[in-house]
Amino acid sequence: MPEAPKLSDYPRHASDKLRYADTDRQGHVNNALFATFFETGRVELLYDSAGPLHDVDGAFVIARLTIELAAEIRWPGSVDIGTRVATVGRSSIKLEQALFQDGRHVASAESVIVHVGSRDGRSRPLPPHARAALATCQAGSAR
Repeated sequence: MPEAPKLSDYPRHASDKLRYADTDRQGHVNNALFATFFETGRVELLYDSAGPLHDVDGAFVIARLTIELAAEIRWPGSVDIGTRVATVGRSSIKLEQALFQDGRHVASAESVIVHVGSRDGRSRPLPPHARAALATCQAGSAR
């Protein structure tokens, strides 16, 4: 069995607060929220306050998202989100992410994000500044 990931395996970190409303009848956080937590990590990377990675007339769309649940998340508390870039294509980015509660791995995700034109929705090459920023978020890079 492979070793569980650690937050330190991911160059980008984000967090989300858990809310009582996030829980289901069994008292754990509803699994639908896991996708929302992963979105927080993706958005903080792609739309970083230092400057978004898309072109002025570009945007990012998610083309694929797979989530593997490993454990329950319980309220109250927060979750930590680790994000790293697995690969960068001509117009797409493959991200690997993991969720942690109190240092315990609870889920992993893999997503493919595509850079598109805002007006026509067609894929377009990633801009050079995006490629440079993404290189700093690849597995093994410093935070």
